[in-house]
Amino acid sequence: MEKVLHLGPGPDGKLLTTWPGEDPPEIFRLLTAKDGKRDQGDAFIRWQVWLPDDPNTAVWTDRSLQDAWSGFDAASKAVKGVCMVTGDNEASLALSHPKRVRHAGDGAKLVSANDDQGYTFRGRFTDKEGQQACGVGYEVTQKAHNALRWLIARQAYKSGEQVIVAWAVAGKPIPDPWKDTLALILGSGETANIAAQGETELSGDVGQSCALRFKQAMKGYRAKLDPSDDIVVMGLDSATPGRMAITFYRELKGSEFLDRVERWHEQYAWAQNFGKNTKFVGAPASRDIAEAAYGMRLDDKLRKATVERLLPCIIDGQAVPIDLVLSTGRRASNRIGLDHWEWEKCLGIACALFRGYSKSQGKEYQMALEEDRTTRDYLYGRLLAVADNIEGFALRQADEKRDTTAARLMQRFADRPFSTWRSIELALTPSKSRLGASEKGAGFLWKRKELLDKINDQFQSDEFISDRALSAEFLLGYHCQRAALLRGADPVANNDQPITE
Repeated sequence: MEKVLHLGPGPDGKLLTTWPGEDPPEIFRLLTAKDGKRDQGDAFIRWQVWLPDDPNTAVWTDRSLQDAWSGFDAASKAVKGVCMVTGDNEASLALSHPKRVRHAGDGAKLVSANDDQGYTFRGRFTDKEGQQACGVGYEVTQKAHNALRWLIARQAYKSGEQVIVAWAVAGKPIPDPWKDTLALILGSGETANIAAQGETELSGDVGQSCALRFKQAMKGYRAKLDPSDDIVVMGLDSATPGRMAITFYRELKGSEFLDRVERWHEQYAWAQNFGKNTKFVGAPASRDIAEAAYGMRLDDKLRKATVERLLPCIIDGQAVPIDLVLSTGRRASNRIGLDHWEWEKCLGIACALFRGYSKSQGKEYQMALEEDRTTRDYLYGRLLAVADNIEGFALRQADEKRDTTAARLMQRFADRPFSTWRSIELALTPSKSRLGASEKGAGFLWKRKELLDKINDQFQSDEFISDRALSAEFLLGYHCQRAALLRGADPVANNDQPITE
């Protein structure tokens, strides 16, 4: 015998909960103490059996042994009754249900009845045998919990104790609704690196190549998934260590599920910049939205609550909560308070949320620059991009590495655009003088001045002098104008890259 478990003295043969000596064996060092005691029954132990005529020593792969144990265990159950799942009138009912559903250390249960002490059977039932409510067969609960445990380990989104899992009842592959567009495309079998093919910004086709790849990926899922196949989306979480609840549950048909996932990724698509090798046009993931709205250091409780609030937006087609749209817009405006890479990521997500939310309200925005859009906030965003472009080019010509005035005053500009624009415009005077002194800079400056005049002419006079705060629409104007300048036809504009930290 290996003596992994240790029995107490006496004929009862019960497992020890405390070690009497000073040097406890390994099993006691691994188990977590509860009220000063360690239950050896909580340990998972795997063993092998060597037989002369059987080369398979792994008992956990022996189906005949599993069936024999299931029959023996079911026969030993004293409580018989109606299993409300299978309809069997003489089923062996389960008095306790499995735990460790989400991970190996999970002590919370989905179905539970209390013991005979403490907080016991308070409510409408007085026993745990299932006779007063509904009974569940022992075999049924084991199969259901083990299947759920396997699904969670294989394909679930996890954040602390929060788990969200989606699956097709027929076992066919489905897109992961919690991932961003790039991860969904690559997860469908695409091997091409989208970022490496130049689709890193609002390119000339306005993300058309990425959109075609996404549609191709969705076609692949539709080819494998029947329109009438059942899809289940389930969210699990626990407020206490012992009780777990289903926080979200939807049953959909395959075609309905794919339509809603596709609608989410199309409606909330924008040029995303998550880093040097992760640039794409599409919708951000739920976790990234939470971090863009509340910062990278948000606590687990707030992250879980935000992801849970986004579930109906993806699965049910509801609009993103307006407070998330406003929060991401405010953080994207605070450019000087974020690292460059974090600000770029937040900017793309803020634009995606505002565009998607506006579409749900009946207002459409293009991902390319709309030169005929004359709304005040959009035009102010374009002005800011041009000012940033002029000063940034002048700084690079002088080999100076510092933030532009537009970058430093972006937050103030969002709150008081007219008065702040005067400060930004005055700060451009040294840059204009420096550029005008060189032949290369003079041509660049002439084109930018012409663009500034054109944008100013599109304002209504009363709208331009108004100092009321800008909405997140100005971020769309800024982002689209910046992208248009970066892909300009002249060599100067092509080399005009934003300053990196």
